[in-house]
Amino acid sequence: MENVSAKSTVIANEAGTSYTGPLAILTTLFFMWGSLTSLNDVLIPYAQHVFKIELAASMLIQTAFFSAYFIFSIPAAKIIDWIGYKRAIVVGLLTMVVACLGFFPAAKIPSFPFFLAALILLATGITILQVAANPYVAVLGKPGTASSRLNLTQAFNSLGTTIFPWIGAHLILRTTATAMSQSASQEANAVIRLYVYFFATALTLLAIGIGLSKLPRMASAEHHIGEKIADSVWKHPNLVSGAIGIFVYVGGEVAIGSSIANYLALDNIGGFLSPVKISDAALRYRAALGDAAKYISVYWMGAMFGRFIGSGLLQKIKPSKLLAFAAVMAGLLVTTSVFTNGHTAMWSILSVGFFNSIMFPCIFTMGIAELGPLTGDGSGILNMAIVGGAVIPWLLGKAGDLINHRYYPGMIQGETSWGQGIHYALLAATFCYLYILFFALSGSKPNSERYLKG
Repeated sequence: MENVSAKSTVIANEAGTSYTGPLAILTTLFFMWGSLTSLNDVLIPYAQHVFKIELAASMLIQTAFFSAYFIFSIPAAKIIDWIGYKRAIVVGLLTMVVACLGFFPAAKIPSFPFFLAALILLATGITILQVAANPYVAVLGKPGTASSRLNLTQAFNSLGTTIFPWIGAHLILRTTATAMSQSASQEANAVIRLYVYFFATALTLLAIGIGLSKLPRMASAEHHIGEKIADSVWKHPNLVSGAIGIFVYVGGEVAIGSSIANYLALDNIGGFLSPVKISDAALRYRAALGDAAKYISVYWMGAMFGRFIGSGLLQKIKPSKLLAFAAVMAGLLVTTSVFTNGHTAMWSILSVGFFNSIMFPCIFTMGIAELGPLTGDGSGILNMAIVGGAVIPWLLGKAGDLINHRYYPGMIQGETSWGQGIHYALLAATFCYLYILFFALSGSKPNSERYLKG
């Protein structure tokens, strides 16, 4: 990294400085990685069909994807220390381009291991973007509005997660009328069109655009390799508590999003097809998946609207208070969905997205509060905790499989699961929101508040 001098450095909270341009550029990144992340929810039922695997095995898509956050977040933070935020973002985008090209052999062969490898590489690129862009947005302006600012950029992330599950469901899983007749080759071609033709091209253009743009340096959130700092990330309990908060938040959010297609396709939840039309339960379930998957967009749309609204509310309400309210509401909605059926269960689980909306920005900004030059390292730790998206969805899928095998002994090994296991396994998400409530009320306090009162 270049030497940073007081004269050549742009300070984040410098009076009179406008960061509208840089924020607009960074917002585009949030949109792109949100779009790609949400497509995993569509790939899960696709993999169940093409590779004849069950819930837990299909959740390995999320396990592979989010494991990259745990493995590569600290190296990503070191990359930022080495080459700076801007160049790190370009490296992340180019890594994603290579990953998208990897979907061509994965879909054509087809090969589940190839899919998982491409997803790991894709997530590695996104990890670099997350570690660089999240703290960048947080310090790109006044500290008091960091949560609001990050919440606004996350809203455009949710715009991507709203649009692309619907597109993916339409192209890959198709509608109820054509789902049964569509071949694996047709589904593979749809995967290639999305990842290889569209995203690889768009990400390449974005990398070139950012490489040529002028983004300000953030000296208050940077330090050099080898630079001695009289502080440690482990001396900030809010960071440790925040890492656990990110783990359970991402785990719960991804577990719900990953389960929506399988959950709503159940007769007693979505009820998309009548037994009179298709008598065989497994075939009826398979035919309903295409329509059910389109509701993934509704889940993420709630997060998008919530983030736009939350960005305004966080200008007036303390992040900890708004986070506590959101955690209570999300927990109640999940519990309601688990213990009901039909449209009550369906819309309860879809509504959770709205209250998920402000959680990541609030947990993240409260987690890195008062870290100063350790902000990059703290961001790396918080992004490692995104591995919750690898662990909790798989555990939820495993629980669903165990319930199905216990109560549906006639289910064929490897068949797409049509039992009620996923219905009851969703209760695990409630415990995630209980921890977030604790973080909001107690765990998020920075050292200035802890030791002032202690």
